[in-house]
Amino acid sequence: MLMSSVKPSLHTLFSLRGSLLTLAILTLLSFTYLSLKYSTPSQQVSESVGKLVDAERREEEEDDDEFGDVYHSPRVFKLNYEEMEKKFKVYVYPDGDSKTFYQTPRKLTGKYASEGYFFQNIRESRFLTLHPDQAHLFFIPISCHKMRGKGTSYENMTIIVQNYVESLISKYPYWNRTLGADHFFVTCHDVGVRATEGLPFLVKNAIRAVCSPSYDVGFIPHKDVALPQVLQPFALPSGGNDIENRTTLGFWAGHRNSKIRVILARVWENDTELDISNNRISRATGHLVYQKRFYRSKFCICPGGSQVNSARIADSIHYGCIPVILSNYYISSQLLHK
Repeated sequence: MLMSSVKPSLHTLFSLRGSLLTLAILTLLSFTYLSLKYSTPSQQVSESVGKLVDAERREEEEDDDEFGDVYHSPRVFKLNYEEMEKKFKVYVYPDGDSKTFYQTPRKLTGKYASEGYFFQNIRESRFLTLHPDQAHLFFIPISCHKMRGKGTSYENMTIIVQNYVESLISKYPYWNRTLGADHFFVTCHDVGVRATEGLPFLVKNAIRAVCSPSYDVGFIPHKDVALPQVLQPFALPSGGNDIENRTTLGFWAGHRNSKIRVILARVWENDTELDISNNRISRATGHLVYQKRFYRSKFCICPGGSQVNSARIADSIHYGCIPVILSNYYISSQLLHK
């Protein structure tokens, strides 16, 4: 009796286990089939995806070919640049009387016009913000060109700049957050070098936008910016495809206020193929004589002077004369800009 009662129970047990196992196998096969059916893209989808991948690859290769020598990763730079265009903000310190040396440039003409346009463009920029907590960079709006225009001595320039910057540091918390690494200022006139001599930490830490700089005046390439120096407005129209009219091999006129200029004048002033003047050309000799000599020359010599600035390179390019730069480690922003 005991054996007969046990047998049905075992039979039932094995039958139930077999049914469950069979159901599990069928379920697994069903999921596998559906997965393969719906996860495998159609030929049309595969071709579309392939074309998209190929297009992206070609675009990356084109970027690499065009900018590979400039950027480590052109594609990453492009993405970062687009993000910067959306979010980048600059704050201009409001301190300082605009009628003296602050907030506004001296003028928008002459060979230091780049400084003036820099001020103006900052004011009109869509990157400008009135909320310093939103800013990524901070502009120190002091114009050394204005100081020169008002006849301020070099000693007083240094004191003025020092007092102004130190007042900003004590009044606002932003300089001390980075020791000035996110601050910048512009100086196109050569007096800007002397005017900042009293603040070595300003030159060392802040970003300087300076016209035609050279390494021997404290220019730091990894942070400072070479600002193109352009004489505005040009006195005469631009020159160009008129080589037959350029009968002079080389031209230079200016003060002998550097070693290279002294050597240039001594070695080349008697060369009949060159037009070399030891001093600036006087206006008394005729109207726009200096500018017209650019038109006659094939090469225009651009030697370094007493300080960092020279509009001669921009003049040469504008009048169609090939600039020949004679200077050690000269940061030629004009050529890069052109």
